[in-house]
Amino acid sequence: MKVAPSILTCDFAHLAGEIKRIEASGADMLHLDVMDGVFVPNLSFGPPVIERIRRVTGLFLDVHLMMAYPDRLLEAFASAGADSLNLHVECDSPLGPALEKIRSLGLKSALTLKPGTPAEAVFPYLDQLDMVLVMTVEPGFGGQKFMAEMMPKVTAIREEIHRRNLAVSLQVDGGVNRQTAVQAAKAGADIAVAGSALLGDPDPRSFVEALHALS
Repeated sequence: MKVAPSILTCDFAHLAGEIKRIEASGADMLHLDVMDGVFVPNLSFGPPVIERIRRVTGLFLDVHLMMAYPDRLLEAFASAGADSLNLHVECDSPLGPALEKIRSLGLKSALTLKPGTPAEAVFPYLDQLDMVLVMTVEPGFGGQKFMAEMMPKVTAIREEIHRRNLAVSLQVDGGVNRQTAVQAAKAGADIAVAGSALLGDPDPRSFVEALHALS
């Protein structure tokens, strides 16, 4: 299982140092939660912050767009240095054209499902995707409890990916720790977003190694 630490729990006054700490843990990528205050009831950051993050790390930047109209800023996120752009199935942008645009910009494309959205909602788009993200909390805030009831959804998506012989990664985000990551891996996830559990661990490298050992 790959590990994608979310920077939401970082100390933003010392963000470069926090990113170096994440790099030292052996994590595989950074998960950047962009929230617009409309699609979710919270605000975070946008392309200017991502551009500065890009300057201080070579890690893969997995950008999760919790936005009502993400298609309006796809080029800006690409120019800022994103490696992957992840839209919500529930957003108000036309998904097909937005995914095509992401690919045309040379980026990886992904779709996210909220807890209340069924697995089948992502099936029509699987051929256009590099990754699917299943939210295991309600999006918008960190530090929530892992929703184990989302695991059948993870399994259903994994089975469909296998049935169609697609090279699509399957990520979970929300409440991931050493114990819940085991459940996610058994259900079929191969990437875990971890925020407070990783950054608050006394041995972040051990945390990452434990998740890397899951399959």
